[in-house]
Amino acid sequence: MKKIIVTGGQGFIGSNLVEFLLEKNYFVINIDKSSYSANPYNVKDFKKDKKYIFYKLDINNKNKFLKIIKKHKPDGIFNLAAETHVDRSIDSPYAFLKTNIMGVFNILESLRSFSKINKKVIKLVHLSTDEVYGDIPKHQNVNENYNYNPSSPYSASKAAADQLLKAYFRTYSSKIVIANACNNYGPRQLPEKFIPKIIFNILKNKSIPLYGKGTNVREWIYVRDNCEALLKIFLKGKIGKNYNIGTGKRVKNLEIVKNIFNIAKKNKIKFSNKNKFKYVKDRPGHDERYAVNSSRIRKELKWRQKTSLTEGLNKTFKWYVTNKKFFKLVSKKNINKRFGLKI
Repeated sequence: MKKIIVTGGQGFIGSNLVEFLLEKNYFVINIDKSSYSANPYNVKDFKKDKKYIFYKLDINNKNKFLKIIKKHKPDGIFNLAAETHVDRSIDSPYAFLKTNIMGVFNILESLRSFSKINKKVIKLVHLSTDEVYGDIPKHQNVNENYNYNPSSPYSASKAAADQLLKAYFRTYSSKIVIANACNNYGPRQLPEKFIPKIIFNILKNKSIPLYGKGTNVREWIYVRDNCEALLKIFLKGKIGKNYNIGTGKRVKNLEIVKNIFNIAKKNKIKFSNKNKFKYVKDRPGHDERYAVNSSRIRKELKWRQKTSLTEGLNKTFKWYVTNKKFFKLVSKKNINKRFGLKI
């Protein structure tokens, strides 16, 4: 049985990846500092699994992180530990630099230290974002050779981490692969993020906050499909390469809202038609459009997404409706009150 470390495994994508790897019969070591974005509810279904172990730890604690690596000698590491919310990065950028850059540095140094005393070289798959490419002109999409042009402290911290990983690959021959994923959605995502925010407000019969005019274009992938892509990258991805993960379907934010409205109506969720949208002041440096070319992972690794946007939104909506306790476990003080998300 192969052993895998997942950092950030109590978070949204991390907990879905842990669940997916357990289903694939991996032994999973979950390392998470249990910050606001982590939720014990995310791991309730598998926390007693014999193939699962959890360590509460900040990845910036190099000594303890290295100790765990030495103890378990994993076959691979998926680094999903990160500060991710753009608005929070605008308000408080330091935490993003500390976790997203220095945290990655500490993982790399830990792996370098481990390889000096062991013959085993551990493969690191780092989850990055399509936001490192910045605002993409209309009718264009970007491949992995496109220049980085981040717009927010969040995307800048992720871009810096990517460059550091590439430098370690070239200088130290570190066994790294980078995944630049488009927007993920699905079960277990905090309601400060766009899609669960819409669902939460519908269930609470509140208006939906939209930046600007709601015309910003994004590419969305159901989290389970993203997890399958990450495993493909771990198993078959070429060392030192980036792989864009995307669906090729780009939609405006306003279209996402309307789709979820329709799903709510089909599920006979009662909410007021009055004041459906609440247009709020636009985010500073807000990118208008993201669009990645994911042909590399499709051609080289034979990956394909399985879940359409309509199917994924339906699954996501039903999960939140049947898991209302998830919302209750999200602390009041950690919800971005600027957008009417007080629980």
